[in-house]
Amino acid sequence: MDKYPAIIVVEGKSDKDLIDSFMVADIVITNGSEVSRGTIEFLQKAAKKRSIVVLTDPDSPGKRIRDILNQNISGLLHAYIPKERCIKKHKVGVAESSKEDIIQALANLIPADASPKATLTMNDLTELGLSGRDDSSKLRDVVGETLHLGHANAKTFLKRANAIGVTRKELEDGINGRR
Repeated sequence: MDKYPAIIVVEGKSDKDLIDSFMVADIVITNGSEVSRGTIEFLQKAAKKRSIVVLTDPDSPGKRIRDILNQNISGLLHAYIPKERCIKKHKVGVAESSKEDIIQALANLIPADASPKATLTMNDLTELGLSGRDDSSKLRDVVGETLHLGHANAKTFLKRANAIGVTRKELEDGINGRR
């Protein structure tokens, strides 16, 4: 096994254990959706000498960690595993992914300033028929199931979608997959 050159930031021990099972890497665990001041300071120092890759779950806590790190550390790289590739038994996360999915995510790094932004607005939902129509609730239910957002009114649907970084294209794909 070759050593991965960058430091990999993950949320928890189960993520680290999975990566350690097939890769030699320096891994930093954030221990949930909060990132300690000590962890941030360590990563700020480390970023001066090595690349840092953030590999968190595609959910609200994972996005929160990415946001905290982006605000405090420059030059971060992000690895993304698609939501549909890291779900097992109603759990979502890196630890639920396969070795191949992790390797692919680490091969397709995105600089922090080019990372997908949550830019959905209520206007987007209306234009896509997810709000303001008689059948909007049914369409939101179907798209919400596909994107793992659950059943929600338009305002909550928008909040959940933005919390995990769903893009307009993902919404469009969810709608087109229904038709």
